[in-house]
Amino acid sequence: MIEQPFIETLRQSIIQNWDRPAFTDYGTDVTMRYEDVAVQIEKLHILFREMGIVKNDKIALSGKNNCHWVTSYLAIITYGAIVVPILQDFNTNDALHIINHSESRLLIISEILYEGLDMAQMEQVEAVISLSDFSILASRAHLDKTRTSLDAIEVAYQQKYPQGLHPSDLRYSNKSNAEIASINYTSGTTGFSKGVITSLNGLAGNVLFCSSHHVVYHESRQVVFLPLAHAFGCAFDFLTTFATGAHAWFIGRTPSPRILLQAMAEIKPTCVFTVPLIIEKIYKTQILPLLTKSSVNWALKMPLIDDMLLGKLRQQLVDAFGGNFDEIIIGGAPLNAEVDAFLNRIQFPYTTGYGMTECAPLISYCKSKDYRMQSCGKALPNIMEVRIADANEAGIGEIQVRGENVMLGYYKNEEATRSAFTADGWLKTGDLGIVDEDGYIYIKGRNNTTIVGASGQNIYPEEIEAKLNNMPYVMESLVMKHSDGSLVALVCPDFVSVDADHLSNEMLAAAMETNRRNLNAQLAHYEQIARLTLYPHEFEKTPKKSIKRYLYTQL
Repeated sequence: MIEQPFIETLRQSIIQNWDRPAFTDYGTDVTMRYEDVAVQIEKLHILFREMGIVKNDKIALSGKNNCHWVTSYLAIITYGAIVVPILQDFNTNDALHIINHSESRLLIISEILYEGLDMAQMEQVEAVISLSDFSILASRAHLDKTRTSLDAIEVAYQQKYPQGLHPSDLRYSNKSNAEIASINYTSGTTGFSKGVITSLNGLAGNVLFCSSHHVVYHESRQVVFLPLAHAFGCAFDFLTTFATGAHAWFIGRTPSPRILLQAMAEIKPTCVFTVPLIIEKIYKTQILPLLTKSSVNWALKMPLIDDMLLGKLRQQLVDAFGGNFDEIIIGGAPLNAEVDAFLNRIQFPYTTGYGMTECAPLISYCKSKDYRMQSCGKALPNIMEVRIADANEAGIGEIQVRGENVMLGYYKNEEATRSAFTADGWLKTGDLGIVDEDGYIYIKGRNNTTIVGASGQNIYPEEIEAKLNNMPYVMESLVMKHSDGSLVALVCPDFVSVDADHLSNEMLAAAMETNRRNLNAQLAHYEQIARLTLYPHEFEKTPKKSIKRYLYTQL
């Protein structure tokens, strides 16, 4: 158990950084200092008390990344309540299920998202609070509206702090790290949403590792575009940044490449947390077209010119992310092997980590200078342990973990909790991989996506898809086993490239057949793809941008 209570860590950061900027809504003039955050937390605490909220009550939170979202999150956990983050991308039915299953007593939500909900369907919610100004959008009849209006809360605050709030006034919950901080509902590739119970210790473990290894530090500048309702962005872009006294800029919606690059150029972040999809898109749209030019191809074969050109490509990518960062940390899914090889070749400062919501989320990481291609670093020292269970002759088995970051279980789902852990207490990740002699972890695929070939060979579809996705006119793909035993691939074409090259349907079909033959030339005989089938639009994805494979099982 981590010694210092996580809530105390947050309180100390506010006190020590009172006059420093904490949060900014990018593209607006809204910036909150740590003092402003403390004031907003106190006003929300007054509101919670007036509404009868007590320790360990659940409060659901949904909306885009912004200053009010993060101050709401901080207010909830420092009050001693349990936060239930809901991704704004969840559909209405999923959101209602989470609100009801978690037994949330309050819902803090952006008004546009609340339009699709009906309070009559929210079984235990006492009130719905606007994320834009914290006004009451709806409430139960018994709630005293005269004591919960914005004006009433302001009057109560002024009466309590007539001389203004001072650092010495901060009094937060004394919850221990062993107690519950949040319930995060997954939306996984298998289609089963479960409420992951995360302790304050789990949050503390992630923040402590990140700050102590100087990944995020006091002078850090973070451009935040990952969804904060997801464990990856929440732990590092938000909680670690706040706990270290750093400054975060929030991009409120999924940014276009233009907006993202503009923000990077203006803010010049010191560290960038991202997912493979964004890096792979930049590679495919900006780098790959250059590499396919005959003049560039020629230059890359000439030793001296090769070094100069690779240096220019590296600088181009560094500048695209603001030119001021120590490293780019990629997580959420495996990085495409071709992109990985290119970034390594140009000596770009990047690394990949490994985690899952059940670990709040970090399991492994290494600094970019120590990174090895296609690995996801080493288990966090003194925080997490990793072992490989039931390894086959190639050393591949299920990755199992234990340590400070591991969840307490799944909310109101004892059966799922029991099945998630081994008899001796290790969490079964469901990922297949190996650990080399130096402790580096290499992920090979998911346990529940592995395909068994006709002669019993294990086939990892993700590895085949990674090769196929780098072929002409392919945006993304899924490899599955047909009912006749053959392997087939479902392909969503890159329609931008198709249109740019004026390909007809027949020409596209011919290009895909060429891709199939070229792909099979790179595969073992038992991995051969019998046919490619075109799919007209992008596959539906989880918040981590992994494809929801269970939706596409019938070909």
